[in-house]
Amino acid sequence: MSYQLRVSIDKDSGFCFGVVYAIDMAEEILEEEGYLYCLGDIVHNDEEVARLKAKGLRIISHGDLPNLKNEKVLIRAHGESPETYKIALENNITLIDASCPVVLKLQNRIKTSYDEKEQILIFGKHGHAEVIGLQGQTNNEAIVFQDLEELDARALPGKFTLYSQTTKSTDKFYQIKDELLKRGYEVKANDTICRQVSNRYEDLAEFARQFDKIVFVSGRKSSNGKVLYDVCLRNNPKSIFISDPVELDASLFNPNETIGVCGATSTPMWLMQKVKEQLESF
Repeated sequence: MSYQLRVSIDKDSGFCFGVVYAIDMAEEILEEEGYLYCLGDIVHNDEEVARLKAKGLRIISHGDLPNLKNEKVLIRAHGESPETYKIALENNITLIDASCPVVLKLQNRIKTSYDEKEQILIFGKHGHAEVIGLQGQTNNEAIVFQDLEELDARALPGKFTLYSQTTKSTDKFYQIKDELLKRGYEVKANDTICRQVSNRYEDLAEFARQFDKIVFVSGRKSSNGKVLYDVCLRNNPKSIFISDPVELDASLFNPNETIGVCGATSTPMWLMQKVKEQLESF
């Protein structure tokens, strides 16, 4: 039985400029030198990481960095804390800095707030590469939280400066800000969410409504993947989250359905293309 699915890829999905910049930089060096170290996964997408590893990309952890000397190391779009630059200097490591300009600007703003002795709260995901870099600007003194419930158990200062990880939901950021103001805190709020991510919400919502079903492709570790998948789900309850085409099964679909394929800012277009081909083969 042939399902004859009609499949379209969202042209606005896929890598944001920060990820494109980091991958282009890595590929250029890999072509010239055959290998390159990268601090952490270059992008939160296992398939793209595997593709680059096959070209010679060597992923290392922060624990590996102090043991490395006289090498080139790529800093990915998420940015790094000052400690990384210090180790690189001591070990004669050449840093290929592909930090996203939006993240760098945010790091500088947080550093300025910290130097001015402001109490800092960061709305972000614990342990996320970008958040670790942001916290590093405050000597790890900033309070990081993923949702308001976490703050209920903490004694907060009466006055603080609020920042956000660049890939968080704008709506949620403003809900948090309003709630904290309502609770009587003096909040200096800085909306530091990347507009290349947040501007996708509206376009993606419209895209999701046009199809019988949506297949959203993203790495499980991607923060903005979760946010953007929620946008799909709200606008099309028949949205399916996958990270690899092998997760697709014909039984999930009905003959002649229209399917929209879209993804996170860390999802490569070639992977969405593979998903489309897989769907069309049913």
